[in-house]
Amino acid sequence: MTWVKDLPNTLSVFPLAGAVLLPRARLPLHIFEPRYLAMLDDCLKTEERLIGMVQPNVVEGREGHGLHMIGCAGRVTQFAETEDGRYMVTLSGISRFRVSEEIEGFTPYRRCSVSWDGFEPDRAPADPGGQFDREGFLKLLEKYFAARDLSTDWDSLQDADDELLVNSLSMLLDFSPEDKQALLETPSVATRRETLVTLMEYALRAGDGSLMQ
Repeated sequence: MTWVKDLPNTLSVFPLAGAVLLPRARLPLHIFEPRYLAMLDDCLKTEERLIGMVQPNVVEGREGHGLHMIGCAGRVTQFAETEDGRYMVTLSGISRFRVSEEIEGFTPYRRCSVSWDGFEPDRAPADPGGQFDREGFLKLLEKYFAARDLSTDWDSLQDADDELLVNSLSMLLDFSPEDKQALLETPSVATRRETLVTLMEYALRAGDGSLMQ
């Protein structure tokens, strides 16, 4: 777990549809837009090195300027600059937050006032998630991967602890942005796991291995 001494009241936010970060998980990012290069440069000058991942709020099928109310802050723990000035970055999830309001300012990227209240378990030791039929879960996951014609490193999945397994899959599987937001907003690892199982079972019931949109 990567600890941050003091969580700030304001965050630079990276709105990216379909990309969520969860506590104690890691999210690789490829940053190349000038405004987000500026955001990263400013982030690296701070002690916390935090970026808030938050999905745009989609209204009536169109992506507007709004943001979902809940996101997750990640600390920049790895970064590398390419020869053409882009960054390959890894964020380590610290804690979810609630957007209070967007801050108007002169930065090319977006900044928000945020509240960390209600997400204290994110910053506690890893949540074991209660009783877990891990064998049954992995069998369902195998069916899901087969239906989607996906491959993975099964040894790494089997070695991952329960929370990391659930959080990583919630981030990586090809669910809709709305489904990923639902996974992000679940109150505990146990409820996130239940939601994840429901989403995979629903996808498999769509028939002939295809996902319902």
